[in-house]
Amino acid sequence: MSRDTVTVALAQLQPSADVAQNLRLIEELAVGASDQGVEWLLLPEYATCLDGRRASMEVAADLADTIHEFISATARRLGIWILLGSYVLRSNSGKMVNRSVLFDSAGKEIAYYDKLHMFDVVLPDGRQIRESSAYEGGDRAVVVETPWGLVGMSICFDLRFPQLFRTMAQAGAEVIVVPSAFAIATGELHWSALLRARSIENSAFILAPATCGESPGNRPTFGHSMIVDPSGRIVASLDDQPGLLVHKLPMGEVAQQRIKMPTLKADRAFELCRLPTR
Repeated sequence: MSRDTVTVALAQLQPSADVAQNLRLIEELAVGASDQGVEWLLLPEYATCLDGRRASMEVAADLADTIHEFISATARRLGIWILLGSYVLRSNSGKMVNRSVLFDSAGKEIAYYDKLHMFDVVLPDGRQIRESSAYEGGDRAVVVETPWGLVGMSICFDLRFPQLFRTMAQAGAEVIVVPSAFAIATGELHWSALLRARSIENSAFILAPATCGESPGNRPTFGHSMIVDPSGRIVASLDDQPGLLVHKLPMGEVAQQRIKMPTLKADRAFELCRLPTR
């Protein structure tokens, strides 16, 4: 039986290339969240290291076990759930994996998700990012049981693939997390629009903790961490500065919205016919 409410905190931070420094900051945020009665702290993508230089990220990948244990111990010590939005670790292929991990209040890893979609783009400012040159994508979607309901997991660029969110919602996800390091060049136009769209389409809470500011290696990120309710309304958000966004989620709103707008039940299988020009 899921609980009626859960108090969450979305951490918005400006990660450096210094893993130890980032972990100290995360610990401070976790303590601050716990002091405010938070039950679930959500960290953004690349929370433990963000650097545009591959060599720096590979150094962080070699510290993956240390990072995992630190976040686990923090969750256990404070008695709160923690979503490690993502950290990097080595894959068997020699590339890195961008992985999100959910820890429960005893510090146990409940679920992990490897980012499916690689950020291979040319941004409006002309800057090119080829995530697939250094990272290996995952191959599975994840929906996990929690005390307050079913949670779907995604990371940043996944936001642009509505079929992933639909699949998780059809599997029962009531909350979908989108930890991100969203590019400034597309943030103003796309960030809130995409978050609201994924919420509206699936009648789910969307929790999007984000990085902000200028990280090393020319990696500026947009910030504007956001909570969107199941009707698509932005109920809480931050600007482009570091901070902690605390909000209580009334979980009953998911069922209410899905009764009002039963689009998940209305899904139908169909065939696509591509017709020739006459």
